[in-house]
Amino acid sequence: MKNIFFSILFLLAAAPVLAGEIYVSPSGDDAADGTKSHPLKTVRCALRMAREWRRTSDPRSAEDIVIRLASDAVFRLDEPLFLRPEDSGTQRSKTVITTDGEAKAVISGGVALTAAAVGDAVAEGVKKSSYITIDAPRHAGMPLFTRSLWANGTKLHLASHAGEMKMDAIKAFDAQSRTITIPASVLRRFNINSIADAPQLEMVVHQRWAIAILRVADIKIYGDDAVLSFMQPESNIEFEHPWPQPVIGGEQGSSSFALRNARQFLDGADEWWQDYQTGAIHLPSEAKGEVVVPRLSSLVVVSGSDYERVHDIIFRNISFEHAAWKRPAAMGHVTLQGGFPIIEAYKLVQHEGLPWAKTLENQAWIERPEAAVSVSRAQRVDFVQCQFSHLASTALDYVSGCADVRIEENDFSDIGGTAILVGSFAEGATEVHRPLAWTLEQKAMTEARDMTYTESFSIKANTVDDATNEDWGAVGIGCGFVRDMNIEGNTVSNVNYSGIAIGWGWTPEDTGMRNNRIVANRVSQYAKMLYDAGGIYTMSNQPGSLIHDNDVAEPYASPYATNLRAFPIYFDACTDGFKVFGNRLATNARLKEKYGYNTPGPAMDIEK
Repeated sequence: MKNIFFSILFLLAAAPVLAGEIYVSPSGDDAADGTKSHPLKTVRCALRMAREWRRTSDPRSAEDIVIRLASDAVFRLDEPLFLRPEDSGTQRSKTVITTDGEAKAVISGGVALTAAAVGDAVAEGVKKSSYITIDAPRHAGMPLFTRSLWANGTKLHLASHAGEMKMDAIKAFDAQSRTITIPASVLRRFNINSIADAPQLEMVVHQRWAIAILRVADIKIYGDDAVLSFMQPESNIEFEHPWPQPVIGGEQGSSSFALRNARQFLDGADEWWQDYQTGAIHLPSEAKGEVVVPRLSSLVVVSGSDYERVHDIIFRNISFEHAAWKRPAAMGHVTLQGGFPIIEAYKLVQHEGLPWAKTLENQAWIERPEAAVSVSRAQRVDFVQCQFSHLASTALDYVSGCADVRIEENDFSDIGGTAILVGSFAEGATEVHRPLAWTLEQKAMTEARDMTYTESFSIKANTVDDATNEDWGAVGIGCGFVRDMNIEGNTVSNVNYSGIAIGWGWTPEDTGMRNNRIVANRVSQYAKMLYDAGGIYTMSNQPGSLIHDNDVAEPYASPYATNLRAFPIYFDACTDGFKVFGNRLATNARLKEKYGYNTPGPAMDIEK
């Protein structure tokens, strides 16, 4: 009997651990058991099943729980996927969201339509072209309004007066009357004489290192001048904030503008327009086939709390696609820097300066841009070998309180804003120029809470190509108040402002930033539209930090820059604490400089 008992124990000990695999397919059933032969239908239910296995200590949670999405399948979401502390794995038993084969599975926030019915969207005096008219998808009885559209996998451009990425010069910018004056001929060419002729009209303003998108409220034409005023809240913000504003008569001319979102502008093979009254979408005739309208601005939200992080989750071999950017249509979009929209900003008129910045002459508060995938209060939540594409704002955003993260071997393409955004930028209630913890008491409290800083990231071997194509002032890879970052071996190209940017605060004070490494990256085709930019861009005091062995091309000759300040490496406001060596830097052909400087600190060690 004793021998039988021990034999049973031996067999139990030798038995393999049950595989923790959950299969998901768009053709599955959420009432199924999640096996390969009976997959679930939605990722949401797969996450819930994994959560229940962990809650009940199911044997299948002893090792990694692997959620396998059907390869080459598209999972269209009608709400974001939410992952909370209860979804956490362990360092031995991670939750892995991946595919059941080599091909990527797509998590999409878009609605797929078929373009078929041909209509006519030709305005008098505009190049003749036939257009397809389709009805927008409807939700709760209302059409879905959008600013972004993809046809057969290609991004289409919102109809513009001069064509995509083309602009004309502003004649006057008047903060007193809160108006911008442009040549009246631009509007007359399209038979636009008042706002009634183009009620959805908006203006994109090039303002140094950022843009503004302003919804036009009124048009007054006086001879050769058209004077435009704008809706709120963007009108207050645009004319009150001092940095950055448009330049009139700068060393390279005046700032530029583009008019968009009028039916009369439809004259290109890649342009589209939506009628906000009916929801009808007008597309070029070449766009027949699948048209994707983004429904969601957020696809995945990973969110811990002040007391418990989400941890030990890996996304691998997943493609994230078709997320919207809704802000400009609802409230305009005026940014401070890096794609961060301003809530309020103004110039200090009396007694300039604050305790941490004696010469500060302005105040500003910002919001965080929308993001397709956002992570906050998380540890060891990784994205590896994933793809991010056809996203209208930020692609991947680690908001705050994140640590020990791998963002490795991912591809980012066709991104409207920043591809990879990491760390706090003092958005929300904190004035942007203020160190996160100013007083000694605040510093002690901050250091005592280990979830305050974003730290210990490996951002490695990613490819970023064609980012910032909606908000030109965003960046390829952007880090704010961070420490112990390793940004290594990435390739960044085709961005309209800076390639890799790290630091925030415009301050020489201790902000907690330190030990950041920017190593062996390749940056090219940057500063394509804006300037005051760097292939690698830094700000504020970051002791113990390194920039070495990077390969940075010369900045693009932006056609609309009003000065020439763009550099392979730009040490902006109060940059300090960096050792810089071994980089291969092309000289700015117009300025003949490899480095740009703006009040660097005393602890910089720069190889000449």
